[in-house]
Amino acid sequence: MFQRVTLIGHVGQDPQMRYTPDGTPVVSFSLATKTTVSKARNPECPTGWKESFNGKAWEVTTWWRVTCWRQLAETVNQFVNKGMQLFVEGEMAGVAENGSLNPRVWTGKDGSARASFEITARTLKFVGSRGEGAPAPALGEAPPEGYEDEGELPF
Repeated sequence: MFQRVTLIGHVGQDPQMRYTPDGTPVVSFSLATKTTVSKARNPECPTGWKESFNGKAWEVTTWWRVTCWRQLAETVNQFVNKGMQLFVEGEMAGVAENGSLNPRVWTGKDGSARASFEITARTLKFVGSRGEGAPAPALGEAPPEGYEDEGELPF
């Protein structure tokens, strides 16, 4: 079971490269997407949202944990940095026992509940001015056969 996801967001931290025991490269990074609702359409602030910088809208940031494998992992490790805007297409990971797709939940440094969704990237492209001039990475590959993502890498 999988769900295809398409995101455009900003990289929240520099990618972290690792290798599986058999030498397969894998890289992970966080990606932030933002949803905005105009105050004119919704004068009441939705729970957990905040006022936008210009004061004309409500906004909320959603964090995604992105994992890339093989050649795509090597390309990401070489060219992607914190703050870059990326287009990511992939599949949701983190299937619960009941078959639902759930976010990873943790407590932030400020004590508030936080959550992120896990994505296995298949395609990644640079967008925005920070990515101009960088070569577009090739289509990614699937994780190793038999690998089941349980929130941790297999090593």
